[in-house]
Amino acid sequence: MAAAGGSVEVTAGGLRWPASGAGRKLPRHPSRYRRDVPELTRALALFVLAGLAEIGGGWLVWQFLRESRPWPFGLLGALVLVSYGVIVTFQADSHFGRVYAAYGGIFVVMALAWGYVVDGFRPDGWDLLGAAVCFVGVLIIFFGPRGAPI
Repeated sequence: MAAAGGSVEVTAGGLRWPASGAGRKLPRHPSRYRRDVPELTRALALFVLAGLAEIGGGWLVWQFLRESRPWPFGLLGALVLVSYGVIVTFQADSHFGRVYAAYGGIFVVMALAWGYVVDGFRPDGWDLLGAAVCFVGVLIIFFGPRGAPI
């Protein structure tokens, strides 16, 4: 199917994206998320969901390979890790590098929280300070005013 301007659209899961990456935005699709949810809340919720999938999937694979748990742990972990890769694509920003850079800060915070809740790891003050710096970085990278001078 051709989009305005004659470029070919790429279709996946019933959603259509323009073939060119310049200025491409994730189309609003009612089954994907609600339009009235503020962008900050929606973006952070997607980051948290992606973090749970990545950390949870990685933990399951770790259990299989390092803790000698049965093979279904490894298989389930691999499937959950694939879901992480899909979840991140639902961010509204069309720039891969920006989305993944911002997600990296969320990952740091969530990995420490997972370690505390699931594995009994006690982060020290330096861990917490580093996580706070990462989270501030997320806010700057993902929600900073584009085009404004620094």
